[in-house]
Amino acid sequence: MSDLLGLLRKRISANAKRVVEVCANDLPEYAAAAGDPREYADMLDFAVFIRGRTIDLVAGNEPLTDGDLAVVAATGERRGETGMSRTVLRRVLTLHASATLNEIQEASGPHDLPVTMQMLGWLGPQGAAAQQAYTLGFLQGQQHFLPLIGQVRQFTEMLLADEPAALANARTLGVTVPDTYQVVVARAPGVDPETTSEVVHTVWHRYGIPATWYGDEFVALVPAGHPAKLISDFAEIIGQPFSVGAATGPAAALAEAFALARRVSRVTRAESQPDHLYTAADVFMELGAAELPEIDRWLHDLAQRLTGGPDLVSTLDAYYRHDLNRSRAAAALCIHPRSLDYRLQRVHELTGIAPASTHGIRILSTVVSRVRAHG
Repeated sequence: MSDLLGLLRKRISANAKRVVEVCANDLPEYAAAAGDPREYADMLDFAVFIRGRTIDLVAGNEPLTDGDLAVVAATGERRGETGMSRTVLRRVLTLHASATLNEIQEASGPHDLPVTMQMLGWLGPQGAAAQQAYTLGFLQGQQHFLPLIGQVRQFTEMLLADEPAALANARTLGVTVPDTYQVVVARAPGVDPETTSEVVHTVWHRYGIPATWYGDEFVALVPAGHPAKLISDFAEIIGQPFSVGAATGPAAALAEAFALARRVSRVTRAESQPDHLYTAADVFMELGAAELPEIDRWLHDLAQRLTGGPDLVSTLDAYYRHDLNRSRAAAALCIHPRSLDYRLQRVHELTGIAPASTHGIRILSTVVSRVRAHG
């Protein structure tokens, strides 16, 4: 007969002390907090509490109560009030989950399989509920010192990472989360920190659009079907060319859309005032080429050949932007149509590809986009 739960109950104090020590050894921020005797006692009390409740509730096959989750949230709030970062929070939750599984493995014997499976089945949904309660409490605690724009950026980053607590935290910021977001990524190298903060502040206060920065990438979440003057405002504030990409996804699972929008932004040209939000449909060939090194090298070789003539990349750019209309393309380039014809003929000679053919449009427009995107 299994006595797994009884053995785990005997080990509660030792296991609780061990997990606190593991967190302190792994995380300097956690160790600094644990250096305060009161904080350490609080951490230890919580580790004891959650293990005791887990054993009690698994034995009765019952879920965590509202009271249990309130204790978990209050503990998370106290951690948030100490200034602990969200990165440390995620690591602490991971370490606690790993420790729990290790404790079960260490205590289980040859006759404990049914109870072990019962515990694992309970820990799945109840562990997720406890982690969400802890995270929401943590975010609540952060409000005492984290500025509003910092909270907005954090909320955005949580949504982009598909963190479950993000949607529940939306109410705190007064955000009504739509079913679908358009993720907009604008790549603008070299923007100073003051300007990056101004951009996030502006789009939040003007449109209620959550946004953040990842290095040189500005990322905003626009409710699908509700276009805003986001890009024109962004262009006005940063005052430099940038490339932009967009993709749409469900609010509860934006990581995939974010990854796609990023990829799109990396193959589109940098412009001072883009008049279009590029999506994968606009640059599917460029995306495909970027995924295949052999194709990318071939396109690079074609681009190098175009340097053998007068402004051939700009000529092709204007030609394709004006739908192969010679007169309008020539006017945009401030040259005579016959000069345009000469340049197009030169492209044909250098690459072996006719610019006006279906094949030429497909290949050479990709070359132009590649050159523009890479400066």
